[in-house]
Amino acid sequence: MSETTLNVRASGFSFDKGPAAVTAILFVIVAVLIAQAIDIHQAVLYGLGGLLGIALYHASFGFTGGWRRFSVEKRGRAMRAQLLMIGVAAAAFIPLLAIGAPLGTPIVGAVAPVGVSVLVGAFMFGLGMQLGGGCGSGTLFTVGGGSARMLLTLAFFIIGAVIGTAHLPMWLELPSLPPMSLGSEFGIWGGLGVTFAGLALIALITVWVEKRAHGSIEAAPAAPRAGFARLLHGPWPMVGTGVLLAGLNVATLLSAGHPWSITFGFGLWGAKIAQGIGIPVETWEFWNWAGPAKALSNSVLADNTSVMNFGIVIGAALAASLAGKFAPKVKVPFASLLAAAIGGILMGYGARLAFGCNIGAFFSGIASGSVHGWLWFVAAFAGSWIGIALRPVFGMDGFKKS
Repeated sequence: MSETTLNVRASGFSFDKGPAAVTAILFVIVAVLIAQAIDIHQAVLYGLGGLLGIALYHASFGFTGGWRRFSVEKRGRAMRAQLLMIGVAAAAFIPLLAIGAPLGTPIVGAVAPVGVSVLVGAFMFGLGMQLGGGCGSGTLFTVGGGSARMLLTLAFFIIGAVIGTAHLPMWLELPSLPPMSLGSEFGIWGGLGVTFAGLALIALITVWVEKRAHGSIEAAPAAPRAGFARLLHGPWPMVGTGVLLAGLNVATLLSAGHPWSITFGFGLWGAKIAQGIGIPVETWEFWNWAGPAKALSNSVLADNTSVMNFGIVIGAALAASLAGKFAPKVKVPFASLLAAAIGGILMGYGARLAFGCNIGAFFSGIASGSVHGWLWFVAAFAGSWIGIALRPVFGMDGFKKS
């Protein structure tokens, strides 16, 4: 064992002592800075982000790989865990949103218009996430885990998001229906019934496809460890993690006043950087709308989405260290880096047009009862299928050749 790699073995697992200590201290320092600069409430949101990052990393709970595995291998275990997660969140979201202010402070769902902008944007996002190698949440937790390639994806994700803010007003002039919520249209029970039925139908389709291809449903792999060792080291069960992520999204809704989202923060970071190099983004129409204008004029630490994103990255870094897997990788083929850049641009631009990514539009959107979330899923899955077909062009795995 080298002096620079300190591995401590305890309770049946090993972890990277140095990185774990650094990330734990960093996590606390950032929480204190946010509490001092803004308030305790904002630090709590940052903490929720940290828990999300830990859960995402320990379960490898990404949408990109799950969708690719279903498309290529006809295995739907990951997709069914995602659908269960959305259903559990919806069971809380739709009644809470009907109340309006369950804890005294108004809350709003992730409900957006249903139109061409969402259709095109979601398709672009789905394609981009297969080239980029991660979705919105997947990009953040893999960056936290030390992936240099995903850091490049994130950089171009941010660039694409900023470009999207410049073009969104134009896209909104195209045909569109107003925001529609199943809870508002059909009432609490009707909204829940339609949502559960839709999720169950998709789950049954994955079961049918999997049984048709393999004869049976794939069982969850046996855990290599149990108890406290598994809690700190992973891997966490996919279904249990999905339920946990749903609970954390409910906590976000009640704490932030809106559901978990990711990509607005990317656009804000990019706009701040653009301002710093002399690009007058403050004159763009998008950044003159009330919410974006307020975010642009304040510190990024005052933005709920941004602090939660910071928490996800640092939380994932801590989880990777505890798992003994924090290992930054810098040797990546050029073709793969090119795919990461293209994928990042497509995801950033597409997410802005579609009012969110796999989290803000798909997870939080459907859980909120928003019809746009369902359109997002259909379009993004189609884009993902095309993205999988294009992966071999960049030296990555795609559909198996016969």
